[in-house]
This record gives sequence, structure tokens and C-alpha cells, in this order.
Amino acid sequence: MRLKILLLTFESTKEFKGNGTSIRGFFGKKFSEYTQLHHHLDNKLKYQYPLVQYKMIDGKPIVVGINKGAQVLKEISDKFDTITLDYNKYEIVERNMTMKNEEFGLSDKIHFYEFATPWLALSQKKYHEFFNTKSNDKKVDILRRVLIGNLISMSKTLNYTVPDIIRCDVDMERRKEKFEDMNFTSFCGGFMVNFCIPDYLGIGKSVSKGYGTVRKWYGPPDMY
Repeated sequence: MRLKILLLTFESTKEFKGNGTSIRGFFGKKFSEYTQLHHHLDNKLKYQYPLVQYKMIDGKPIVVGINKGAQVLKEISDKFDTITLDYNKYEIVERNMTMKNEEFGLSDKIHFYEFATPWLALSQKKYHEFFNTKSNDKKVDILRRVLIGNLISMSKTLNYTVPDIIRCDVDMERRKEKFEDMNFTSFCGGFMVNFCIPDYLGIGKSVSKGYGTVRKWYGPPDMY
């Protein structure tokens, strides 16, 4: 299937300081009438794959809209002249909006991706399973299964039924990540999979706040 993807980026007169959480906070408060921007309904968090996602990559804010989320971003893209991140105000001097129709879903080819932001892969159950095994092969297998589960869960929200088996391999390094005053185990690196994922979509936990952002990897395939 194909997804409508909108990428919104902007430039300021000074260097941005913040993260996906602070970008989400700005848009969610300023445009609170749009559920897609803050992912709450009747003051309760909607637990499904978010159609608007906020990233800070290489010091630049990126807001991603998917399908209905793309339409919302298009509507509000010119309705702010400043953005406030962590109490710092930035004047917007340039904004860029790119709309594409991107392929999504199972593929007959193997595609290579890298994580542009840390992947929060492990639920509490998977965390204990991962750290209770001493076998590196089993740890890698856990991450493979989590990755496949992430793609299936993401597909359900996007109304895509995966028609066959997802095959993947991962090349990851473990690292520590602080999130909402708690320490989490995250992963950086890349993976290969027979699945098309548009650039800058997130997988895993907290993707609305910028975690787990993937983009195509064009390096040598022997990285695996």
C-alpha cells in the first residue's frame, strides 16, 4: 500500500535546543483542537500508532504527518511564526513542507535501515527476558521478534494486513536512555527487513516523541 507522508521542517535565527517531547508539547498546546497532534482523547492517551510524530535530528526539528496526520499538518503549517521549546522562543524564518506518496508494507526485496534516533524496543516483560539470557544469539533473536511485532502493530493502525512472513536481521548496540526521569535501555544501529518503511517514521515505544526513527541505509550490505 502507499502512505501519504508530509515532512514539515523549519529554520530559525538561532540554533534549536530541545527534543521530540518539547516539539510535541508546543504543537499539542497551541493546536489542542487537533487530536492527532497531542494523541489524547477526553484527557486520556490514545494507545495506537501516532499519525503525527515529532523529531529532533541533527539539531533540526522535523514533524511527520501520515495520512490524516498529513492533512492536519498541512492545515496548521503556516499558523505559527514562533515556536517555544523548553521555555526558549525561536522565530521561524523559513519553513519547508514536502508531501510524498510512499510505499509501505511487505516487499519481495530486502531493505536496509538505520535508526536516526534511539529505539526503545523492550517492554517490561521483554526487558527481563533480554537481560536474563546470557546468549548473544538469543538476545539478537529477541530484538528480531520485537522488530517484527513493532511492524505488525504499526500496520494494524495503518489498516494494512501483512500478507506473509516478515524476515529481518538486526545489528544493534545497547545504550542507556533517560526518558521522563527514568532510565531505559535503548538501541542504536540498523536492520534489514523485507518490508518498506518510509523515511522518518518511528517504530517501537514513544515514537510520537521522536524515538525509533528510521531512515534508509545506503551503506555496504555486509554491515550484517
